[in-house]
Amino acid sequence: MTSKQRAYLRGLANHMEDILHVGKGGVSDTVCKQADDALTARELIQGRVLPTAPEPVRTVAETIAAAVGAEVVQVIGRVFVLYRRHPEEPKIILPRER
Repeated sequence: MTSKQRAYLRGLANHMEDILHVGKGGVSDTVCKQADDALTARELIQGRVLPTAPEPVRTVAETIAAAVGAEVVQVIGRVFVLYRRHPEEPKIILPRER
């Protein structure tokens, strides 16, 4: 993914609400399943790592992304953004490289 495409996705995620929360239980199968379902429906999701989580935000985002086949777009503070293109009906069209 190019920096231009990341910037485009960050702009789209700017006004999104957190739909995934990771707390003291850490990254579990349930959290990964929720992320997978949300990415299938939306392609772009924003999550939050609560202060009680046992791992750092970057680690949580990368673990979830690896489990569901997504890419980490951004990590700021306790918030992270994940993207995974829908294989059949993509809703988000990324800008092309030059």
